[in-house]
Amino acid sequence: MPNPALLRQVRATLENAPDALPLNDLLIIVDEFVLDCASTEEPELQIHQLGEDLQSIYDEVVNHSCLQQTEIFLAVLYHLGPILPSTSVISWFDLVLRPALREPKLPTQAVSHAKELIISALQKKHEVYADKVRDFRRRLLELYLLDAFNEGSGDDILEWAGLDEEERTKRTHWKHNLEDILVKFGNERPEDLLNEIDQHFATATSRLQLLTLLNVFSCAPNFSSAAKILPKLPLMQSLLLSLFLDNSSTACTLGVTLIVKLLPFFAVYTREDLKSMLPNLLAVLARIMCWKQRRASKDRVPTGDEVDVDFEKELEKETNPVLTVSPKINWERLEMVFNVATPLPPSSRPYFTTLYYLYPSNVLKFLRDPAQYLIDNNTPSPYLESWEKALDQDEIRRRSENLVREHNCHPLLIWRDAVVELAQPEFWVRYDISRIVSEAAMLDIRNLAVGLQARYISGRPQPSLNPPESEPHVHSDDRSHLESQVIKPIDLSSGKTIISLQDMIDTTIALKSKLNLEVIQPKSQWPHSLFSAIGVSSPEQNDLPPMATLEQDPNSFHVAQAISGLQREVLLLRNDLNFELWLTRENAKHIARLYQDRILMKTAETERQGLYNKLRKYRAQVIGLEGELRDHKLQASNAKNKYADWNAELQKKLKELRDEKKSWFLEAATLRTAEKEARALFDAQGKLLADAAKQVFDLSTQRKENQHKIDRLHDYERQIDQHIKVQRMWDEDFAKFKEQEQDIGVMRSQYKQMEMRLESMEQAQVKSEELARGYRRQIQTFEAQLIQMKRKTSNSRAPFAEGMASLQADKMALTQTNTQLREENQVLKDEVEELQAMVELLKGQQSRQGLISEPRASPILSPRPFH
Repeated sequence: MPNPALLRQVRATLENAPDALPLNDLLIIVDEFVLDCASTEEPELQIHQLGEDLQSIYDEVVNHSCLQQTEIFLAVLYHLGPILPSTSVISWFDLVLRPALREPKLPTQAVSHAKELIISALQKKHEVYADKVRDFRRRLLELYLLDAFNEGSGDDILEWAGLDEEERTKRTHWKHNLEDILVKFGNERPEDLLNEIDQHFATATSRLQLLTLLNVFSCAPNFSSAAKILPKLPLMQSLLLSLFLDNSSTACTLGVTLIVKLLPFFAVYTREDLKSMLPNLLAVLARIMCWKQRRASKDRVPTGDEVDVDFEKELEKETNPVLTVSPKINWERLEMVFNVATPLPPSSRPYFTTLYYLYPSNVLKFLRDPAQYLIDNNTPSPYLESWEKALDQDEIRRRSENLVREHNCHPLLIWRDAVVELAQPEFWVRYDISRIVSEAAMLDIRNLAVGLQARYISGRPQPSLNPPESEPHVHSDDRSHLESQVIKPIDLSSGKTIISLQDMIDTTIALKSKLNLEVIQPKSQWPHSLFSAIGVSSPEQNDLPPMATLEQDPNSFHVAQAISGLQREVLLLRNDLNFELWLTRENAKHIARLYQDRILMKTAETERQGLYNKLRKYRAQVIGLEGELRDHKLQASNAKNKYADWNAELQKKLKELRDEKKSWFLEAATLRTAEKEARALFDAQGKLLADAAKQVFDLSTQRKENQHKIDRLHDYERQIDQHIKVQRMWDEDFAKFKEQEQDIGVMRSQYKQMEMRLESMEQAQVKSEELARGYRRQIQTFEAQLIQMKRKTSNSRAPFAEGMASLQADKMALTQTNTQLREENQVLKDEVEELQAMVELLKGQQSRQGLISEPRASPILSPRPFH
């Protein structure tokens, strides 16, 4: 049973009673209770009772509008987290955790407690609660997709525009908390999160939000653990299918940004998987290059002129043919998300830059002939069409030429071709992620130009983009120069917006120039004039969704199109911001490494200078020592020459004495060896002579003992030879007898067959004769009928003319049949005669066969005397 004092103190603290303990003291008591439960053998019943008591306390005491009580209750649940089962945390989600995640005024620590409780429930592995945890994980992701604010939904954006600031803050807080929970859970259990995302990725409407979540997850500090296993998970194949098959340029842009982030991780952790995915990645590059700018939908453009819809659809189909998904692939295609008149296709520049840095030779080989490259690498087409029909070779060549011109020549193109590049280890094997990202970016000439500008023109003043009103002391000439660098604000008060093309070009160049920008007159809310057309609606349209109501009004088409365009731009700008933040972080890591290398280089330079000074000092000492060494060498050389002469005379005498002594030793050794060999030879010969004498004696004794056996053996051998000859003759005679017996058996069988055939033919002849007799009787009957019919009067001949004709035809048929039967009867008679002759012949052969002599007896049974 739980400690009653603990429950009483929790109730008192929530009620803010006078005798209530401070929150820190209460949490200490909770920690002690957790330790006691951990030491108990079976704490399940005690924990279950505690959960029911806390439920009753929450229902009786806690007020949902009181943030202090929510904070206290979350702190108690957080400290009870180590012993709470997953089902208990899941039961508290709708009551406590979900409202806490929606409340922006709740302290950060309390929100963190709620997040940690949810993450701990998702991480706990218990076989009994595995299904419930899986359902809870799926529910969290569905809440992120369906309940949180969706930037890609027109209804959500219109509803967002009509909310007040407080409600917007709540929804933003709710979405960020859900996103934070999913990302933290992905850092701990990446495989579970990625598999859950893959299950929801099959739904086309959720794909855009999931790509946004994956882009946020890719910026997490521990994303490397997920990147290591991602190539082996089904989600990677789903991402590639989305880039191949979806027709939404926004989703494709987010997917390409995600792949660009993933490529450095794959290059560092899973190089073999990256090699296997390279053909598919290059096919994605070709698909992006073939993506053409989509025109506005004709059935939504408000115009007074009649439009030939069929002709426009045919023209659109010829300009942008839609590729059919292969029937082997089960995929729901994501079509155009935002109703924008001319949505820009996804940019292939950063994607091309990263692939060109990693595998330059293969990228260029692919661009020369994309379809053939994919066929050679056994990459199946995801479309019903082949790669030759699916890829626009001219468009790929045009865009690739521009990209190659705007990139530096990769050094590895000189030393490696496409085959060697995949066979040998990559040059970036030992690089880290930040170095790969930074060096890949520097292949782009635009980034290289910015880097060179920062390196060589860093001392020059940068142009200011501040408005001229902030500088009152600027002269008129300078003011005119500054005004050309300030983007003019857009006036929406008149209800008509006028934007010059030059302003749009200046804005684009300023945003992409990577210079320091300052945004003036920021607004946290869209102008009310943009939604003026939305506010007026009929009562019948109140039940429709906001976007549907907006689309029914033809006068507000430009508003809907502006909203879709703004939605898409906001989503893409957030994606670009996320990507730029990721690039900035990786570049900062690379800069820190370069700074550390620079410090090491400075230290090495200082040490080198000191070593150079010591080297000069040592060099002077070496010159002096070398002079002394030469003098010593000269004296030593003279003494060495005298010593050599004296030593040569001594060596000569010593050599003569050694040669004489050596000759004596050799002669003595030779004599000793000869004596030993002679003695050994005499001993060996004596032993051999004794052995030979003994052997001769033994052999003579054996010969005398076995002489009579040898004589009998010769007689047996002669008899065996005679028996073998007789046996061979008997075998030949017996083989002939067997052959004759077989011939007789064959003849008997043939005779039996002939008899059976003769009987059958005789029966057939009897039947044919009976049939012929029947036919003759029929003929006689028909002839009698014919005579009777001829005797009738001439008046009755006409009705019977046809009958006579039929009878005549029957007569002719019977005559032919009779003739045929006679012929067959004659043939049968001939055959019977032949069979009789053959039977007589066989009888004669059988009689002659009886004259064959009986086989003679075996010579073995009646042996003949041997001569």
